[in-house]
Amino acid sequence: MSELIKLTATEIAGLVAKGETSAVEVTQAHLDRIAAVDDRVHAFLHVDTEGALAAARRVDERRAAGEELGPLAGVPVAVKDVLTTKGVPTTVGSKILEGWRPPYDSTIVQRLRDAGTVMLGKTNMDEFAMGSSTEYSAYGPTHNPWDLDRIPGGSGGGSAAALAAYEAPLSIGSDTGGSIRQPGAVTGTVGAKPTYGGTSRYGLVAFSSSLDTPGPCARTVLDAALLHQVIGGHDPRDSTSIPQPVPDVVGAAKLGATGDLTGVKLGVVTEFTGEGAEPGVLAAFRESVDALAKLGAEIVEVSCPHFRYALPAYYLIAPSECSSNLARFDGVRFGLRVGDDGNRSLEEVMSLTREAGFGAEVKRRIMIGTYALSSGYYDAYYGQAQKVRTLITRDFTAAFEQVDALISPTTPFVAFPIGARTADPYQMYLADLFTIPTNLYGGPGISVPCGLSDGLPVGLQVMAPTMADDRMYRVAAALESVVGTFTPPAL
Repeated sequence: MSELIKLTATEIAGLVAKGETSAVEVTQAHLDRIAAVDDRVHAFLHVDTEGALAAARRVDERRAAGEELGPLAGVPVAVKDVLTTKGVPTTVGSKILEGWRPPYDSTIVQRLRDAGTVMLGKTNMDEFAMGSSTEYSAYGPTHNPWDLDRIPGGSGGGSAAALAAYEAPLSIGSDTGGSIRQPGAVTGTVGAKPTYGGTSRYGLVAFSSSLDTPGPCARTVLDAALLHQVIGGHDPRDSTSIPQPVPDVVGAAKLGATGDLTGVKLGVVTEFTGEGAEPGVLAAFRESVDALAKLGAEIVEVSCPHFRYALPAYYLIAPSECSSNLARFDGVRFGLRVGDDGNRSLEEVMSLTREAGFGAEVKRRIMIGTYALSSGYYDAYYGQAQKVRTLITRDFTAAFEQVDALISPTTPFVAFPIGARTADPYQMYLADLFTIPTNLYGGPGISVPCGLSDGLPVGLQVMAPTMADDRMYRVAAALESVVGTFTPPAL
């Protein structure tokens, strides 16, 4: 096993820039690692070997020609299979798009290419990002490198598992209700959800348009900040993109790494530190709160009473939006087509295609959303959920008048065994209990490793006001400076 795969993205970029190693050598080391372990981890749905090596050669040629390289040039990155990649399969973990090769790159992927990063391939995910464990992928579950019999979180478990298994130093995820932060927590990695609109959704296959947020995943806070800086910023092709520059997340991460939080006021969310979380998770969280206090942070209790209604509100809003977004998968324009033998009507072909192409969880959410939006029920369900969303936003606004950032455990429990919760959707949905409020509000959140419970990683979540992403990076980096990073058992 090459030692190159154990390096951080920052270290790799430095070596490539100095000519002490080549981008091709780094890329080949990670491709070799994928070949050695991914049959057990199943983090990837597609590995673009030829494309990755070609991109790495271009970086080496640019360096040899004396060109100035970006801060992540030559660093391999894995991309969640929810983002379109020109000429490279994009399935969204679903049979309905099996084999589809988009004719264009998403904005996120284009910015990665422009920055000189090397895309290794596309990572496994719950179908259409609907799930909390990456067990709902149509191509089989991803396994947690800490314990291959356990889930890596969802829906972006492939992106997180690739980091923990040293198959990639960086990855991209998407977060609709916690699908970057929750996998980060249970795999001992860092996952950041930027402010909604702070990263472009152009080319992101939509699940819930008012919630979906692509973001960075890494093994260190600084690496996540560097990746955030590359992919963030205004995009005129996305109507919800915020026309403001990315906050200085890299500078904030470096400041936090000094271990000084003097003058920072942190609020512990009362509703997320009582019943509902495993004792080991709460113990690790409380130890981390004490560590943050020793670094100079002022810690206060903050009540956000409407957070307790976030889960039911989310599971009305997100399915309603998915019901509308997934109507485009009809077997007519692209993707799977079933039953088109010349003897069936268009409606029959559409019905057969959707029956064969969508999995059980996607169908469940489409039906919930369609019902919530139906005549006579819209106001009672979807309309009420949006009112709760407003109350949750007010809770955040009031809280940030008192503190600089909020902290809580990222997940109520550590990684659970594969198959343990698939029979009970409600128990599965509880995995995102602590992350969903941030999505409903639209602000940024980050999960950083904070300890172990029964030998499995626990994450601490930092939540900040909209467009104050730098605050969460500072706090997360400060905690990382005393807790350190986490290494899973050898595969």
